[in-house]
Amino acid sequence: MRSIEEIYQELLETFGTRAGFVPEDSCDMAVRLWAAAAQIQALGIQADWVLDQSFPQTAQGIYLDRHAAMRGLHRAPASKAVGTLRFFVEMAPSADITIPADTVCMTTDGVRFRTSEAVVLKAETLTADAAAEALEGGSRGNAVPGAVAILTACPIAVTGVTNPAAFTGGSDAEDDEALRQRILESYRRLPNGANAAWYEQTAMAHAGVAAARAVGRARGTGTVDVYVAGESGQPTAELLAELQAELQEKREIAVDVQVKAPTVQTVDVAVEVAAGEGADFTAVKTAAEQVIADFFGGRLLGQPVRLAELGSRIYALEDVANYHFSAPAADLAGDDTVLPMLGTLTVTEMEA
Repeated sequence: MRSIEEIYQELLETFGTRAGFVPEDSCDMAVRLWAAAAQIQALGIQADWVLDQSFPQTAQGIYLDRHAAMRGLHRAPASKAVGTLRFFVEMAPSADITIPADTVCMTTDGVRFRTSEAVVLKAETLTADAAAEALEGGSRGNAVPGAVAILTACPIAVTGVTNPAAFTGGSDAEDDEALRQRILESYRRLPNGANAAWYEQTAMAHAGVAAARAVGRARGTGTVDVYVAGESGQPTAELLAELQAELQEKREIAVDVQVKAPTVQTVDVAVEVAAGEGADFTAVKTAAEQVIADFFGGRLLGQPVRLAELGSRIYALEDVANYHFSAPAADLAGDDTVLPMLGTLTVTEMEA
């Protein structure tokens, strides 16, 4: 892109050639030429931007969404993390305590969760568990066990809250690069109504599906098995039934199609992390646990688990100086029928 000065000098030279003299810098004509040069540069910038938005390889934001729509694709929205909140009291009550639905609790860094059902803490008991979800979509809702500890509004008798297991399934809205790759893949693997690409793209267009893999001749000639995963991992029975009905209606003649949940491969992760100089290891540990939990999810269906990729996410965290995996011992190969899911997670401090 030419600078304003370069365009201005070109205008001066052209003006001098045609008029027979070059205007002084302080004269009215020079000011007009400078203003024209600035506008010409702005038009050039606008033209380059329009050209970028014209192709999926370079488009951004809403313009990339429009390229996706032309391929029958859409940007995956943010999903909410789900899990369980455990409410407790210090002394067993003599009467039942009702904890209403939509009771909101928080982590220390302000991530809010709400119960999706009303529960009753029974008399003579100390705890009650309630299904809950993050108040907002996004990966911030993926909370490690024990992260939720603040009551915002709850029956007076309830003295505390925690999450005995991690909140999982929260994911950010699909970013431009991920959507771009899906758009370009739709050109490389053109669906024709009968190939694996068609089954996968049709499944991905269904709400709630985070990833899909089609396996042809899975049960013999004329059969197709479509494995799908939700944002949090395993698909619900309702999702499988809905997608089965949709594909049954759209499939080609004489094809036996079945929609299935993938086999879960539990991956235990153990990693030593060295905090940077002056950094608090507790905060580093929490951040590392969060980024590892975010790595595993429904979108990992059929994908390999590469230690280099997982390690790069840890190393990119602020205040992480080094790391070392002791488990898994090596990369895990991808399989269209397998969904890797996080098992036991252990983050320890690396010895100096």
